[in-house]
Amino acid sequence: MKKSLASDNYSGIHPAILEAIAGANHGHVSSYGHDEYTHSAELLFKQHFGDHVEVFFVFLGTAANVLSLASALRPYEAVLCTELAHINTDECGAPEHIGGFKLLTVPTTDGKLNIEKARRYLQNVGFEHNVQPKLVSISQTTELGTVYSVQEIKAIADFAHSNGLYLHVDGARLSNAAAALNLPFREFTTELGVDVISFGGTKNGMMLGEAIIFNNTELAKGFKYLRKQSMQLASKMRFISAQFVAYLTNNHCIATAAHANQMAAYLRDRLAAFPQVTITQPVDANAVFAIFPKAINQALLDESFFYFWDEEKNEARWMTSWDTTKEDIDRFVDVLADALL
Repeated sequence: MKKSLASDNYSGIHPAILEAIAGANHGHVSSYGHDEYTHSAELLFKQHFGDHVEVFFVFLGTAANVLSLASALRPYEAVLCTELAHINTDECGAPEHIGGFKLLTVPTTDGKLNIEKARRYLQNVGFEHNVQPKLVSISQTTELGTVYSVQEIKAIADFAHSNGLYLHVDGARLSNAAAALNLPFREFTTELGVDVISFGGTKNGMMLGEAIIFNNTELAKGFKYLRKQSMQLASKMRFISAQFVAYLTNNHCIATAAHANQMAAYLRDRLAAFPQVTITQPVDANAVFAIFPKAINQALLDESFFYFWDEEKNEARWMTSWDTTKEDIDRFVDVLADALL
């Protein structure tokens, strides 16, 4: 079966994760997270993010994002995020419908939040007729595949906290960011003052499961009830936790993400030989955005299905995964070369 460049969600489960699931499938174990696997996973998260953090596991990325936000917001409060933020474009209105709060969006050309453009939403703070900004949410990596630097995150954290706002990081691809920055997780999250993190693994070889990490543990008070009420408390939690044990041990998650990043860089480098192809964003992690002639669309799609980011511009998004190989990239580029002749 051909591999796809459509999404890192398309990839399968890493053998080490499958082995961890199978390893947890023995005997009877306490339910709802009261088990040795969950305890071990929590300890690993503390090693990576700080001894003081509190961690809760949920099933889905949408739940991780919405519940992270809900832990910090009241119904009349709002989130500042980019117009391209996953919570704004790809959660089917879940933040508004389930969380009951408003998203205030900021234009972006590189996927990153511009502080000065976000600042305009603060002008009516305290005015009872307006929704009240209370949290800033950024994605790391961004929806355009770019990666925030330590300095950029620190500036956003300072902006948020100096204005009485919390900072949330949508970390669906946080491992790709760690690999790109060549830094431990804590050095570009908790040590910079990020309050709450949605930490994903399904885009990087896990089967299912997400973690919500509270650096600001005040926000974790009562969260266990919110998780249960939101139908995200797994009875057989060990099968989520065991995955995270394998995922975090010996930086497995960063190694697999680094490979995905390397394959995106390899694709970018191969495409440099074709003047008809324009790379539209920096290839910081595992995404390549490119514009090319519409005449070759079908030939490329027949080789490897992918999504168009902007159909009007004929701009595609190509995502590499933990199991993408150079041979996969070479076949795709060979088809592109032939189609351009």
